Amino acid sequence: MPKLHVIVASTREGRKGPAVADWFVERAREHGGFELRVIDLAEVNLPLLDEPAHPRLRTYTHEHTKAWSAAIDEADAFVFVTPEYDYGPPASLINAMQYLLHEWSYKPVAFVSYGGVSGGTRGVQVTKLTVTALRMVPIVEAVAIPFFAQYLDSETGRFDPGEVQAKAATAMLDELARLAAALAPLRA
Repeated sequence: MPKLHVIVASTREGRKGPAVADWFVERAREHGGFELRVIDLAEVNLPLLDEPAHPRLRTYTHEHTKAWSAAIDEADAFVFVTPEYDYGPPASLINAMQYLLHEWSYKPVAFVSYGGVSGGTRGVQVTKLTVTALRMVPIVEAVAIPFFAQYLDSETGRFDPGEVQAKAATAMLDELARLAAALAPLRA
């Protein structure tokens, strides 16, 4: 069974990414096509890229980079749960991606984005420039949640954007599974 890493991109105080990720992980468990791991960039807590050598060399000197490398290397596919900040991705996501090179290569990536009117889609489009430079394969299917705050229960913090988004998540997971299998020979 392919390994899917769900990466929570926002690290801001008061962020809502973990609630959105919890909702998506429930959909992924129901889907049943992946072995799941959630990685919260706030917990990973990578400093601003601090390795002396270029990531293509894989000569990491810091323990946080070695741990990050191992975590990303073991995955077959990714879902980035990300908000949009000023028409772009969170700096924490770009920083985390730029720490590594080979570990990302030939793996499909999908996006669960959330925000205001655009649902985070502008930030996703900017992020796709970086993921393709890292030889990742972004898929077309996505979950984009506009005006996401209306789906947060103020008492429990639980997030549920409804059936339309649940169906979008299933379609996205189906395509991720197909591409994870198709790209496996390139990762071997």
